[in-house]
Amino acid sequence: MVNEIVVRQHAENAAFLWTQRDRAVTEPHYRLKDIAKLDERVEANIDGLRVAGEVGWKLCEEGLEQQGPGEVFAAAVLAFGVNNPSRIEKVFEVCQAARGLHRPVISALGWLDAEQSKSHLVGLLGSEDALKRQIGIASYAVHRLDPGVVLTQTISDADHGVRARTLKAVGELGRIDLLSHVRRATVEDDVRVRFHALWSAVRLGDRTPDLLRKLQVVAESAGEFTELACALLLRCLPLEEAKRWRRQLRDDPQRLRLAAKGIGMIGDPELVPELLVLMERKETSRVAGESFSMITGVDLAYQDLERDEPQEVVSPKESTLSEEGDDEREISIVEDPDENLPWPHPELVNKWWRRHQGDYQTGVRYLCGKEITPANLTEVLKAGYQRQREAAALELALKEPRQPLFEVRGRGRQQQKSLGLWSW
Repeated sequence: MVNEIVVRQHAENAAFLWTQRDRAVTEPHYRLKDIAKLDERVEANIDGLRVAGEVGWKLCEEGLEQQGPGEVFAAAVLAFGVNNPSRIEKVFEVCQAARGLHRPVISALGWLDAEQSKSHLVGLLGSEDALKRQIGIASYAVHRLDPGVVLTQTISDADHGVRARTLKAVGELGRIDLLSHVRRATVEDDVRVRFHALWSAVRLGDRTPDLLRKLQVVAESAGEFTELACALLLRCLPLEEAKRWRRQLRDDPQRLRLAAKGIGMIGDPELVPELLVLMERKETSRVAGESFSMITGVDLAYQDLERDEPQEVVSPKESTLSEEGDDEREISIVEDPDENLPWPHPELVNKWWRRHQGDYQTGVRYLCGKEITPANLTEVLKAGYQRQREAAALELALKEPRQPLFEVRGRGRQQQKSLGLWSW
């Protein structure tokens, strides 16, 4: 006999914990081991719903009425997991009802093992529904599975969203053979299509001045792709040119926060003194501390280099607009993007830097205290915080354009397996 009260708790927990996980994979205070532990909690509740059979599905179906991302995820995992067409269609009906609900469906397909997920993806790619095709491409990319020749078809799909997601997937999968197709898309009118074409072309090794200039235009705009463009551009420009361009950001008061982040992207310790100054400013203090840690590897909280939150702080408010892609954030207002970053203590950090600056060489790029090399980047993937791991994955992808971009948001256990780590 199934205890419906217990099963209902599983449904609520699964939705809540997935939502927590969805935020955690981009937060600055989570490591891979933390993601893996959170995944275990999500899976335990999903398993409780599976064991409950029809009762578990009934409660997930009730949850779909809320149109919450976590509820959609739980229902989608159950529906795809047992390959029930009517349940799957119910999930898609809700997915079509509100923008952004395709994301938890993609996450659910990514939650299943690759072979189980793949059995659904061929059908999605052949669908007449553009959103289903988009979800299919995104799900292949999340698993880092190559759908093969179908990408040559969807890269010229009539739907902008499908084309944009295909172009992004080409870059994520390291499909350098499609670079000529990608280049042609860099002049398209649709903003999403054009950006993902630029991103993938540069990631796949095209660093021609024309493409870098186009990427720079995006990075200088106040749009949804500004930070993504900046993160790629500063890593691909020659070092001195990257520093010059970042100074232009610094000279614009509206871009000071991005300029602080840019120092961490560049990784040259020559710029640390500027970070120490930015730590004195309330609006850039925490992000400057994050960039300091990006370069030096110092954990400000662990090494007691933090302070209490200053009084009368005006938290930066940013509108994070997602593309209609796979797993980016839907439209939302982020009250404080630096919420989980420590407040650096400028005086203590300054003292630490005076003691240790001799360990770092000007003109050399660092990430987490080590020179940017494939071996060191792999260590960051194993032990770094999520934003540091994201940076390491991008650096590796730029060094090895034929290899897939490491997915730092994938299931923790699978990531650990890929990196040769024990699960715990």
